[in-house]
Amino acid sequence: MSAILSCAMRSIKSFVKSKFPKLFLVGKRIWGNYLKAIVSKDPKLADLFRLSEGIERYAFSKEGNVRQDLVNKFGFAGDLVQIFSSEQDPVVHKWHHYIPIYERYFEKYRGQEVKFLEIGVAKGGSLRMWREYLGPKAVIFGIDIDQNCSKLNGVHGQVRIGSQDDSYFLSSVISEMGGVDVVLDDGSHDMERTASSMKILFPQLNQGGTYLIEDLHTAYWRGFGGGYYSKDNLFRMVPKLINDIHSWYHPYGKKSVLSNDVVSSIHIHDSILVLEKDISYPPTHSQVGFKKS
Repeated sequence: MSAILSCAMRSIKSFVKSKFPKLFLVGKRIWGNYLKAIVSKDPKLADLFRLSEGIERYAFSKEGNVRQDLVNKFGFAGDLVQIFSSEQDPVVHKWHHYIPIYERYFEKYRGQEVKFLEIGVAKGGSLRMWREYLGPKAVIFGIDIDQNCSKLNGVHGQVRIGSQDDSYFLSSVISEMGGVDVVLDDGSHDMERTASSMKILFPQLNQGGTYLIEDLHTAYWRGFGGGYYSKDNLFRMVPKLINDIHSWYHPYGKKSVLSNDVVSSIHIHDSILVLEKDISYPPTHSQVGFKKS
């Protein structure tokens, strides 16, 4: 019923917009002002409303050439560009600047028996993209809380239904996978759930593995548990990790909850945090060459 009503509303909107454009603009303005009046009473809703309007202006033109935009802006024309821009079904929705970042961190896993976990399945377009990019040997799993995603199980990877902050569920998925080399968190984008997933999964990440969290612009949104000054803004954990990586050089020890498992490097991009896990050896220095007498 909801789908029928939604379809009907879209048809009415399209009709009014085409036949009575001035009336449509007036109605749109009145509706917009009404919504703003409502959300102004709730700071979380106001935050979401304002920022959703802001993000919409970054949407790429439907008439534009996605591949050409990536080449022009980033000088990047790797295989993932072609896969992403090929307009296959199902739909995959990504910010353009993510594509070269993905290739930077995931290219080394291509053609390997990599164990790849994506948090957030949605329509399955991302799983299709990763299968095509990583190849047939990859063990690809996706998790989602939406029961409808179960119909995508076995299409481009295995899909399991559960919450990203359920430690038992996550551990059972990792056990079924036989371990995990890559975690890509494109799930709830909520600060608390995102942090919970990381605390549960990073210790289970294989040595040499990669943990990538995307869409972290939500770290600045109160509606997702973040905020510019919020203590729960996920980026606030980064200074602790930086200090822990340099714990050889100061007397204060390691402070982050992830420090028992070695974070060997940290990378921050627009809306993306990447943590790499590897052995951290005590630093050693040498002087080589012949000294002149």
